[in-house]
Amino acid sequence: MNVAPATLTDPATVERLVESAIEAGVLILAVRRRGLSVERKADLSPVTEADRAAEAEILKCLDEVAPGIPVVAEEAVAAGRIPEVGDEFFLVDPLDGTKEFVKGGDDFTVNIGLIRNGVPVLGIVLAPATGDLYVGIAGEGAWKAKVAAGKIGPRHKVSIRPAPDGPILVVASKSHRTPETDDFIFKFNVGNLVSAGSSLKFCLVAAGEADLYPRMGTTMQWDTAAGDAVVRAAGGSVVTLDGKPLPYGPNGEAGAAAFRNPWFVVAGGIAPLP
Repeated sequence: MNVAPATLTDPATVERLVESAIEAGVLILAVRRRGLSVERKADLSPVTEADRAAEAEILKCLDEVAPGIPVVAEEAVAAGRIPEVGDEFFLVDPLDGTKEFVKGGDDFTVNIGLIRNGVPVLGIVLAPATGDLYVGIAGEGAWKAKVAAGKIGPRHKVSIRPAPDGPILVVASKSHRTPETDDFIFKFNVGNLVSAGSSLKFCLVAAGEADLYPRMGTTMQWDTAAGDAVVRAAGGSVVTLDGKPLPYGPNGEAGAAAFRNPWFVVAGGIAPLP
């Protein structure tokens, strides 16, 4: 049975998906506590038991609340399980920032994004190590809360920062910085440059803690969908270098590459392109 599109962003469904993200975070931290071994996927990127356990939890939840809706999930794709998608589908990255996770850092997230007609309309981003939770719903706005002992604390609406009169605040990738990214950044009047990992970079822009996040490097749609939805719900923009909104859905390439992103820029109240 397919679920009517409107119900996928209703409060009950969103709450259930948030609960699943929190449970995925619990599983991830449990793996780290007991020690983990790192494997390498075909593209040589790292994967752990935590990635797989978190993805299994989220896929189980999605099968319950959104039966029949395709899910493009990172580890399933790596194993060759790539569903056909239509106008509506989920993108899941169960552990974004695996490199940071393996190194013992805190900049890793659980990401659940819903795409409708090529646009991210729901995003859930949880940083299990810090308890930072961000949720964005198209047309309804974005909010942030702290998660502790599996419980969600007070929810606070977040929104982008208006364009400043002076220098801007920029956030860039901690593990995937490129010379092209640096060249782009320094076309702006930069007052402060912060490095961060995973989809938290999107969330810093959404919460008004950064003005710009450029990414001139390889990313996949499951890396970006949830954070993109939070940014757009908070009033920001995510555009390609030709100024168009970052698109979602198969791009015409084969296999996993069908969900590879072009380079993009995330912006708050400032113009995203110089």
